[in-house]
Amino acid sequence: MNPETIEAIKPWLNFIHPIAMWGIFALTLYAGYLGYQHRQTRLATGEEKKELIKGKFLARHHQSGSLLLALMVIASLGGMASTYINNGKLFFGPHLLVGLGMMGLIATSASMVPFMQKGNDTARYTHISLNAVLVGLFSWQAWSGVQIVQKLLTTMFG
Repeated sequence: MNPETIEAIKPWLNFIHPIAMWGIFALTLYAGYLGYQHRQTRLATGEEKKELIKGKFLARHHQSGSLLLALMVIASLGGMASTYINNGKLFFGPHLLVGLGMMGLIATSASMVPFMQKGNDTARYTHISLNAVLVGLFSWQAWSGVQIVQKLLTTMFG
């Protein structure tokens, strides 16, 4: 790619991260739904349990959670890279710090899985609690991200 093309696309790099993160937020909510459905399956008995098992919620929860972990880390690093490419620095503030914290939360939550598979209820409740905090922080991140996008659009077209 020639330098003129790179300069032409640089400002648009700023929009890949927010678009990806909104999709990842939706995936987060879906993974939470699957986790809740798996929990309902674990607690159910008899015919209800037989019906819920057909939904394969645990396998789907693990798949969506694995994808979620990978995408969140990649998209977060991509957002930081885009900011650095366009500005020559990262902006140290709540959006960056909360985003880094979210990466730590999701990694820690995923690390609970082997313990949960062995029946450790403390790990299970830790996993659920970390993910509840993650969804709350993600909601705040979405709002602060919209404000950042508005500033970028004002700078570009304002």
